[in-house]
Amino acid sequence: MTTTSTPAPGSSTRGQGRLAGKVALITGAGSVGPGWGNGRAMAVRFAEEGARIFAVDREASALTETAQRVADAGGVLVTGLCDVTQAASIEAMVKACIAEYGRIDILINNVGGSAKGGPIEMSEEVWDAQIDHNLKSVFLTCKYVLPHMLAQGGGTIVNMSSTSATRWTGAAQIAYAATKAAVIQFSRVLAVQYAKQGIRVNTVVPGQLHTPMVEVRLAGQRAGGDTEALLRQRQARIPLPFMGDGRDTANAALFLASDESRFVTGTEIVVDGGMSVRCD
Repeated sequence: MTTTSTPAPGSSTRGQGRLAGKVALITGAGSVGPGWGNGRAMAVRFAEEGARIFAVDREASALTETAQRVADAGGVLVTGLCDVTQAASIEAMVKACIAEYGRIDILINNVGGSAKGGPIEMSEEVWDAQIDHNLKSVFLTCKYVLPHMLAQGGGTIVNMSSTSATRWTGAAQIAYAATKAAVIQFSRVLAVQYAKQGIRVNTVVPGQLHTPMVEVRLAGQRAGGDTEALLRQRQARIPLPFMGDGRDTANAALFLASDESRFVTGTEIVVDGGMSVRCD
């Protein structure tokens, strides 16, 4: 596990804000392209509110813009590389965060990705990879972070699901939908199990946001490379007259990570512009 520190230039937000004095470990904190991916937005937003960030991704290049944006915001950040489907890699990540900051107050499980197809079209290998990527990763990070939260007397876990967990979202992606639904129930069970120990667990359920993944991956998969066509398709499902981005996910996660949600556990915040309540 290698880490890189990004000290903030000039004044720092440390000691101020809704997360002052807290340490946030964020997986998937990079992005596949420029702009506001969910993980990048959470790292920046949490830093703006005074948290010290341990930002993790499997690709160092994905963290470059995240680190720069946190520094520009006057935040404190350390980056690290981790494969969250591998126990040894996660154990090393957690040890590195503890060595750097001494504690973990907030765990954000933000790794995930979709593969197209139903049971007939999807290979067993792809199914297994989706389970590892979207669900096993959450299990393993919690497995290694929870002992530290128990030892320090509490903490907050925010897991990322998807509206694909609860409704059809325009594509057959059976493994993604199943694993993201499992993340919701995993979070609910964990919340009850550790409530008496001062650990809260909640889930953010993002909808069809305009994140860098739209341009880099989804347009090619679903619209023949026509990004504007895909954006029109996605916007048509959203009652609000605009499409959110990673900053909207970040603000929901910020509430759940902060003491403002001290009486909130075992539940979900849906961030989808009203899409989930439509009947069509």
